Amino acid sequence: MTNAKSTDVNWSDPDDAPKLTQAWADGANAYRGTTLVRRGRPKLEQTKRHVSLRLDDDVVEKFKAEGPGWQSRINAALRTAARL
Repeated sequence: MTNAKSTDVNWSDPDDAPKLTQAWADGANAYRGTTLVRRGRPKLEQTKRHVSLRLDDDVVEKFKAEGPGWQSRINAALRTAARL
């Protein structure tokens, strides 16, 4: 059973994404020789562990009020408190 409203006309939305070409695909990854160049943040020598930590709201707001990097500042404060 077919949809009575469908047509045989090929419809093309002007907002459709452009066709992907081989030239586009070739430029998707950057290589230095045969080594793929990694994008984004470089890997850290010492990675951080993801934890869920409950802090008082006023403590979080104090660090956030000082601007971007508030999580790193909390980490530094905890490091100092732990005397590491």
